[in-house]
Amino acid sequence: MTDNDNIRPSPEAMLKLAQAEEISAELGKLKIFLGYAAGVGKTYAMLEAARQRKKDGRDVVAGYVESHGRAETDELLLGMELLPRKEVHYLEVMLPEMDLDAVLTRKPQIVLVDELAHTNAPGSRHEKRWQDVEDILEAGIDVYTTVNIQHFESLNDVVAQITGITVRETVPDRLLDLAFEIKLIDISPEDLLQRLHEGKVYIPDQAAMAIEKFFRPGNLMALRELSLRRTASRVDDQMRAYMETQSIAGPWPTAERLLVCISGSPSSEKLIRSTCRLAEELKAEWFTLHIETPEGGKHARENRERIWHNLRLAEGLGAQVASITATDITDAVLEYTARHNITKIVMGKPSRSRWREILQQPIVERVIRRSGAVDVVIVSFDPEKSAEASATPPLRQALELGGYTASLLLIAAATLLCELLRPFLAPTNMVMFYLLAVVVASVRLGRKPAIATVFLGVLAFNFFFVPPRMTFVVADTQYLLTFLGLFVVGVVISTLVARARERAEVMRSREVQTASLYYLSRDLAASADITAVLKSVVKNVEEAINAHVVILLPEGERLDIVAASAGLVLDIKEQAVADWSFRNKRPAGRATDTLVSADLMYLPLQTPANIMGVMGVRLESPHAYHSQDNRRLLDAFATQAAMAIERIRFSRQAEQAQILQARENLERALLNSISHDLRTPLVSVTGVLSSLKEEGTHLNEQERRELLETAYGEAERLNRFVGNLLDMTRIEAGAIRLNFEPCDVQDLFGCALAALEPRLGSRDVSFRMQPIMPLVPMDLVLMTQVLVNLLDNSLKYSNSESPVEVVATTEGAWLTLAVIDRGPGVPEHDLKRVFDKFYRIPIPEGAGGTGLGLSICKGIVEAHGGTIKAANRTGGGLRIVIRLPLAS
Repeated sequence: MTDNDNIRPSPEAMLKLAQAEEISAELGKLKIFLGYAAGVGKTYAMLEAARQRKKDGRDVVAGYVESHGRAETDELLLGMELLPRKEVHYLEVMLPEMDLDAVLTRKPQIVLVDELAHTNAPGSRHEKRWQDVEDILEAGIDVYTTVNIQHFESLNDVVAQITGITVRETVPDRLLDLAFEIKLIDISPEDLLQRLHEGKVYIPDQAAMAIEKFFRPGNLMALRELSLRRTASRVDDQMRAYMETQSIAGPWPTAERLLVCISGSPSSEKLIRSTCRLAEELKAEWFTLHIETPEGGKHARENRERIWHNLRLAEGLGAQVASITATDITDAVLEYTARHNITKIVMGKPSRSRWREILQQPIVERVIRRSGAVDVVIVSFDPEKSAEASATPPLRQALELGGYTASLLLIAAATLLCELLRPFLAPTNMVMFYLLAVVVASVRLGRKPAIATVFLGVLAFNFFFVPPRMTFVVADTQYLLTFLGLFVVGVVISTLVARARERAEVMRSREVQTASLYYLSRDLAASADITAVLKSVVKNVEEAINAHVVILLPEGERLDIVAASAGLVLDIKEQAVADWSFRNKRPAGRATDTLVSADLMYLPLQTPANIMGVMGVRLESPHAYHSQDNRRLLDAFATQAAMAIERIRFSRQAEQAQILQARENLERALLNSISHDLRTPLVSVTGVLSSLKEEGTHLNEQERRELLETAYGEAERLNRFVGNLLDMTRIEAGAIRLNFEPCDVQDLFGCALAALEPRLGSRDVSFRMQPIMPLVPMDLVLMTQVLVNLLDNSLKYSNSESPVEVVATTEGAWLTLAVIDRGPGVPEHDLKRVFDKFYRIPIPEGAGGTGLGLSICKGIVEAHGGTIKAANRTGGGLRIVIRLPLAS
């Protein structure tokens, strides 16, 4: 037995393998035909493999294959199903693109998609073809595709350095990791150049000069090495994964975690790609961090689109991205490093001039000094890129020029004021007016104009007020100390005031965001139904970021607009974008990667367990879509809205569960009641009939009469019970129909007494009414049943010696009918329940009941537009009062 036989796979490895198998089972398989340049034969090799699969019986179709008119490629397409291309209208030109919907509708086993890095025409569902491929894979369809090594995002800057050409069409590296198989199509650079000279390599006319520069032997050899290395790295990954899952011992590297810090400079892209390559080499997890400081807030807002692009680039390459606000960049980096267990920090090489580094230590050096055991990797930049990064945007230049002009005007105003006061003040006291100008510049104009104000103030004070005047000559050397004090104090004041102002702006911005989230949380907590939740979300988003909002929730197989800002209407195209976002659980629309031609940005309302709907947002300006603050706020709004909707749905489900539980309890009580109340009279009737059958000849006439009377009484009881059930069913179903006619209350009592006569025996039932009673509109039959039920109830629950009384009076426009007894009454806490179905208080010996009589009475009385109530009498007994309107 070897040592390896005793080694079991780690739980982490088995979990990783199970997750990978689960994902691969749901997705289609991706096969990439990888080359290092155009013309190596990727499309030809893909078609050969496809024909072999078709020969094996697989369902293969060509979604998009570009032969460029080459006869040998066209020949391989013969006999293969070609899906029609989609024509996209753009700038008066029809552009052919792959029809993604046709592929998903056709749903073959394998689809061929050429040119993976291709950029789709504006107006297509996705900006890039590789995003179409991801949708096809999610539908469970296998994809064969072609791509060159220079199109992978992490190698973009390396390829630009090798060839001098920046490739604009890129593919995220995760597709290489997702690929089930990578087939390297390789020929020697000499053979490729020969094919180029023979005209066998397709070159677009507009790229002829660039391609000529691209196809140089040195470039081709470097690109060939890149493709070989990347393929070998993939093979190495597969080997390591196999060794780990099969418990094969090996030198496993410790886990590294990388952090790259970016700003709004163009050099940030190189930092991100360099970190991505380093993370792939180290098999490490990596993070991208952008820190917004009060001092750099304005600069960040000017470059927010570039920052947003860089964060999306890092996320597309597999990084976890974060954007935070801090007053000190070094502290923020080190705090984030400690919190996320970072082992390596990647930063850019400082590009500032030496004198600026002397005045202020670069952030990189501060991080290196305080990083401790964490490694710091420095990436150098291209001088041209650094110059571009340090260049000031034209708009910012104009704003700074305006600030410097305002500084000059402030100094001029302070000088004029000092000239007016010169006869009354010593020159040293005039320094205060220049310091006041510095404070005003710091508050109103910012740090740089304030420092310029300090410098101009020193010069103006020296020129106009220090003897000899109107010169820069200083006769008294003590004034040099005054100049130095004015300059130092002015710089300190301008720095502190400007920093406090910038921090106040950041705090105000954060306060607005926090208040917006608080107001939304408060409104959602107070919302009791879905309508209130949606109104709260729409109102708060409108107020927080000045946007128009629409919310769509699923209704069956479609999304319905359930709440929207005033005047916001979605056409069919916008609803299709929202539907895509809902079904794919990803943002879509404006300022996203998918369906960018939409007018609104759509965010899925998603909880950890479910997707509840979609929120569409239209902001006032295009730049607002790239604001990190707006995106964070919208993501928070979407999350809170989704959780509130889920809470309402869970609440409804809980209510439904309670209703079902109550229904089950009711059905159980009904079955128990029915089984007892049906069985008791049936047993009596069956017993009587059995006795008559078996012993009828031996019974005398009196005995037979007694048995028959017993059977008749139980049969009547059974009939009343079944009648009550039927009446209750009719009342609950709303099927009861009233036949109103003027009735005499005395006739009503007489009919009820006649119905009860067989059960009265010697019981005393009295009736009292006013001397003059009007005729009352009612259904005499149904009200007779009500009075019969009430009297029967009183007779059962009161002593046989106690009387039962019925009293009829009128009160205004109402008839009051009271049934009064001297029974045990009803417990006070149960008075409101006596009219509930199947409710019964303890029954005296010999009394029976189903608990439906009073419920039926309530239903009939309320159908007449009246009321019925029960109350205990002083001294014992129950009083049930019916009120009926005198006008129908």
